[in-house]
Amino acid sequence: MITIDNVGSSESEPPRRRRLALKVQWGVLLVLLVLIYGSHAPLISLAKVDGRVPFSTSSCVVLIELAKLIVSVATLVVTGNVSTLKASVSIIAMAPYAIPAFLYAFNNNLVVFMQAYMDPSSFQLLSNLKIASTALLYTSCLGKRLRSAQWLALGLLVAAGVSHSYTSLHWERINQDKSSPRLHVTSWGLLLVLVYCFVSGLAAVYTEQVLKMQRLPLSLQNMFLYVFGVAINLALHLFSSDEQQGFLDGYSTLVLLIIAGQVANGLLMSVIMKHGSGITRLFVISSAMLVNAVLSWGLLGIQLTPYFLFPVVLTGWAVYLYYR
Repeated sequence: MITIDNVGSSESEPPRRRRLALKVQWGVLLVLLVLIYGSHAPLISLAKVDGRVPFSTSSCVVLIELAKLIVSVATLVVTGNVSTLKASVSIIAMAPYAIPAFLYAFNNNLVVFMQAYMDPSSFQLLSNLKIASTALLYTSCLGKRLRSAQWLALGLLVAAGVSHSYTSLHWERINQDKSSPRLHVTSWGLLLVLVYCFVSGLAAVYTEQVLKMQRLPLSLQNMFLYVFGVAINLALHLFSSDEQQGFLDGYSTLVLLIIAGQVANGLLMSVIMKHGSGITRLFVISSAMLVNAVLSWGLLGIQLTPYFLFPVVLTGWAVYLYYR
């Protein structure tokens, strides 16, 4: 597992070598995140049985949060920061982490609730607005200033997401199969997706601010966050679970792989939030489109069209403009 709590540990090492080692660590971290994020949707599709997810999604979220909590505690012990744990555990230190845990849980359930007011393809298209909401909250709440070229890069990132979502819609299937659900968005659905994008940006910006303000080991901060995550999502599972379906019904090796990927994704993304920025997270998510498309083609047999290259070019251009 990659951690950057102790980056630059050897003061005697030449500065150039330390910088090179740091760049390599960040490169590996970002590539891993892109691969994990891009593989999530194809793996979910592979896990479906008769077109439906065979396991309880709420129990899956509980297990993901629990696994992240266990890994955080183990990392805290292995890195010798147990003494910090004893000195830092207090209501004042832990309370700020309840807010992002609640916001993430709220959005996870809002995604399910919104499906009654729009079709999944329309949600995928409109959810790209969270890039804009995150950027606006990043500059206004954290006081970060972006260059004109960086704003243009974020605009290109939104365009890339919209283009990718648009070209992935199954227009032929919808036109040929009259019984298929048509694209639709109600006014209530549009309002909900705007709330979703705002909450998504707010959770990311608030989490970044808390992680950077507190001078605590990242593993300890993750532990605080996931304690609330487990508690909130377990309560939601018990409240909404189907009595006829057991907690682990429908689980398979593939589902466990999905859980492991999401655990790694959450932990590695916290490194980005602690030592990088929430904007980098947006670029990771957008860059994962390429992995998603290639895996969908290789594993699911989905036909790629030449239009697929357009959002890839836009994303590459956005990365160049923002980080040059």
